[in-house]
Amino acid sequence: MSHVTAQQPAFSPLNLETRSAGVKTVAVIAGTAFLALSSHIAVPMVPVPITMQTFAVTLIGALYGWRLGALTVVLWLMQGAMGLPVLAPGAAGLAKFVGPTAGYLYAFPLAAALTGALAERGWNGQRVTLAFTSMLMGNVLCLVVGAAWLSTLVGVEKAIVAGVAPFIVGAVLKAALGAAVLRAMPARG
Repeated sequence: MSHVTAQQPAFSPLNLETRSAGVKTVAVIAGTAFLALSSHIAVPMVPVPITMQTFAVTLIGALYGWRLGALTVVLWLMQGAMGLPVLAPGAAGLAKFVGPTAGYLYAFPLAAALTGALAERGWNGQRVTLAFTSMLMGNVLCLVVGAAWLSTLVGVEKAIVAGVAPFIVGAVLKAALGAAVLRAMPARG
């Protein structure tokens, strides 16, 4: 367990690693709500819609850290599996976890953990280029895992054409937006 000292500033302006269990619980609830809202910002495409989910997933990872970030995303996925309309665009149910978008869903906690782990190592708002890089890595991880799953349903070529190519520019833009948000948040230390 790491402790934040005067020599080691907090990796996140939220400073959740030093907060009480109650504050962390509120953060998780707020994070799942933020993810649900990001799911409703969608451009319908077949078989995978463009959403703001990867923006939310990577931002939560960067702000919450790898453990709490991944936990938040897993709890949001559980809400969707239980039938709450929190997935894109307001979808829910177990069928989403075996359909064309399942790989992307399974990648989300991994992306939050990756981005959170990198933020804890200084790839955060104080180092905007590294923050951008970590968020882009989280987005790419989602595309790779999502396309790998999708390829089992439609073949590799179609998975790349329909499940990766249309999302590359969006991944770059969402990573830039996430890094800008982190940079704009006041630092705590």
